[in-house]
Amino acid sequence: MTEEQIELLFKARQSVSVAQMLVENNYPDFAVSRAYYAMFYIAEAFLEGEGLSFSKHSAVISAFGREFVKLGKVPTEYHRKLIKSQELRNTGDYGGLNNVTIEQAKDQIVDAQKFLTLAESLIGLLPPI
Repeated sequence: MTEEQIELLFKARQSVSVAQMLVENNYPDFAVSRAYYAMFYIAEAFLEGEGLSFSKHSAVISAFGREFVKLGKVPTEYHRKLIKSQELRNTGDYGGLNNVTIEQAKDQIVDAQKFLTLAESLIGLLPPI
């Protein structure tokens, strides 16, 4: 595991924790944004392991699908979760106030936690903080 991957996975872990705090305090729009970023950082960590880096979110999501899902290295569901999370993040960030429900935010947090668990099993375990 590279230093960059470790940093990205730590950022993902922190984003999941912040998302949980936000949803517990009734800020689902902001919680889905942090959950999305957790998944985004994880996708970046996978790509970093292949020496790939992209500046656009759409490029990261596309490359993750092409390099990991299409090749069978990661189950398809994680690419779908990442895409859905980006859509909800856009709703939360750019839509009206409270366009995301608490349940949607909680589901996104669970998905982000599962994605982090998968990343740690395939890339490597993060050291304890």
